[in-house]
Amino acid sequence: MYSKKGWGGDTDPFILTTLEKTTSQDDQDVFVSLVVFEFRDEDLIGVWPSPDAPEKEYICTQANIDKNYCNSTDLGTFILSPNASESKRNDILSTKINLKDPKPPKYDVQRTGYYCVGSSPFSDGAQYKGKVEFRNAYGRLPAAQIAKLPFYAGITIAYAVIGIFWAFLYVQNRHDILPVQNYITAIIIFLIVEQLMTWGFYDYQNNHGSNALSKVLLIVVSILNAGRNSFSFFLLLIVCMGYGVVKPSLGKTMVYVRFLAIAHFVFGVIYAVASLSITPDNAGPLILFVILPLAGTLTAFYVWTLNSLNYTMKDLLERKQSVKAMMYKKLWWCILASIIVIFGFFFLNSFTFAERSSPDFVPLHWKTRWFILDGWLNLVYMVDIAYVAYLWRPTANNRRFAMSDEIAQDDDGGFDMGSFGESLDEEDARSPTREEMNGGTGGGDEAKGKGELSPVPPKPVNEGGAIGISGASKAQRSSLDGETIFAVGEDGDRWSDDESPRHSEEKQKLTG
Repeated sequence: MYSKKGWGGDTDPFILTTLEKTTSQDDQDVFVSLVVFEFRDEDLIGVWPSPDAPEKEYICTQANIDKNYCNSTDLGTFILSPNASESKRNDILSTKINLKDPKPPKYDVQRTGYYCVGSSPFSDGAQYKGKVEFRNAYGRLPAAQIAKLPFYAGITIAYAVIGIFWAFLYVQNRHDILPVQNYITAIIIFLIVEQLMTWGFYDYQNNHGSNALSKVLLIVVSILNAGRNSFSFFLLLIVCMGYGVVKPSLGKTMVYVRFLAIAHFVFGVIYAVASLSITPDNAGPLILFVILPLAGTLTAFYVWTLNSLNYTMKDLLERKQSVKAMMYKKLWWCILASIIVIFGFFFLNSFTFAERSSPDFVPLHWKTRWFILDGWLNLVYMVDIAYVAYLWRPTANNRRFAMSDEIAQDDDGGFDMGSFGESLDEEDARSPTREEMNGGTGGGDEAKGKGELSPVPPKPVNEGGAIGISGASKAQRSSLDGETIFAVGEDGDRWSDDESPRHSEEKQKLTG
């Protein structure tokens, strides 16, 4: 529990123990011993009868009074160490409750700590039921989970900021959006909603406690979490396949990927519902039918994604598309770094969880256990999503980059003669001959024959006699070497040698 200063709040934190009213058959008083203490004061509860005694004496009975372990005024209560008043770190409440008229004792929490409540029947054959309310100053959420409230609020804000930047770039370049960027847009919106619902669930539970509506919200959050996992694996797989950048379409493969994502979502929902309704003590062999399908689809995603990424990188390197290959190389490093962080974190946590059987494990780690089990994975996931969104962010060069290929070069820097020669042949076919520029003189029938056999139509001529320049060739295409999908600027923003003002004036002079 947290103290009022430790986390803040409107009420003073307390522990209230309520026992049900019970009467005996002979209408005799039935007493129950009760103790409330902070875990670090555990050694002050009970006394050792002797140095070699197997266990302590905890309850103040008449026999223990005769042995001077406790006073007669403490009959029926838990025995405290003689030096408890001087050595205790927090208050210790030791009392007995009469079940004929049970008055709930209230323990005020002054300091943050891990508090324990112990009870034992003092009367012979006493049976009782009761409940303990740990009420923190901030609300009804357990102290071990209250840190999730600001954590998920911060995660929601972080995703919203990512969404704002993405939306700005998306709207700015809305006429040049790739299909894969639409999927990234969808998952960013989904993540904002999912994290907002998760924060809303913890906020509702903090204000109203655990009730029917909080359980419904928990199921909704579990379903959204399963959807996030499926959508994320789906997006990562199609990105690694080169969708939108290397391949304009995945064909039937996209159908198979969608089927796998839907299957993973269904099995994830079944697993979430089972984990909420089945306790570890009640779990039997049938739980394997819940775990194995989810593990199968997860393994299929892992294997397929890694194989697709390796194939895409190999294909780009063989075709000497170094710029696109570098993008997927960065994605590969991102995945590798995430795997290293996850395994490294699990390795470090294994030393911590090796002591989970110790009675000191929970009292010493109750503040940070939520982050070990849940928090850090959300941070790794957010970093990965932000990095993928950065690599594939919308820019003015999206489609040109995706649909074009670099001019292949040899390792020594020379051009690949096959692709370069084809481009030269095409330019020669489209370029006018000297005779054509001089009005057709000096070639006669031979030039005419060549013109008729040419598969490329002649260039249009302006009124002044100058050769017309088509709009598609106005801006010479510069090399894509060094450019990425997120390069800024268009070719139209740069002056070519043929379009500079000086050359334009010379053309006008030459054409009259």
